[in-house]
Amino acid sequence: MSTVILSCTTLLEYVQQAQKTCYTDFPIIELNRQYHIEPSKMKEHILQTLSSLPSDVDTVLVAMGFCGGSWQDVSCSKTLVIPRVADCVALALTTPEQYAPDLKEPGHMYLFGNGENGFSIQAIYESLLKEYDKEMADIVNMYFEYYYYLDIIDNGLYNCYDLNYMERAQADADKIHAELDFVPGSNILLEKLNGKNHEKQ
Repeated sequence: MSTVILSCTTLLEYVQQAQKTCYTDFPIIELNRQYHIEPSKMKEHILQTLSSLPSDVDTVLVAMGFCGGSWQDVSCSKTLVIPRVADCVALALTTPEQYAPDLKEPGHMYLFGNGENGFSIQAIYESLLKEYDKEMADIVNMYFEYYYYLDIIDNGLYNCYDLNYMERAQADADKIHAELDFVPGSNILLEKLNGKNHEKQ
């Protein structure tokens, strides 16, 4: 029997780093983050992915949060191991010193990740414009209306103080008229997910 990781594309580089840290090499199956916009679509995507897993897979390590109820009432014949956090942002905000199911603060939006799958305002903006018509850009702008702070999650996995990264982050902050700041984070939950309690390969 074997174990696989089901990862939101937003957390892919986090999962890869956790595997390096924990010396694991579980196959990673990606869940496309574009479905985050509508939890019912993400749930359907999850169910389809689970149903297509090979029969020899007996354990699924889920590298994402519950994300708007995407995992509500999801069941399958495999053992599902899911972090008890509200969403991917809460997962990234968790540190060894600080844990709660949802660590996000009202009025704050968060940036994390450094690759093409990184969480950014521009990525959210483009996803919303794909979901809605470009002529409905006002609706997209309303999505960001009540965010006053844009916090970069400093998890130590990449240099979030790099000039190029900071320029992109500031452009994101300017796009939604928010104040840019830093908050601590870590990869601890994904390391635990990959760790000694799940060594079947």
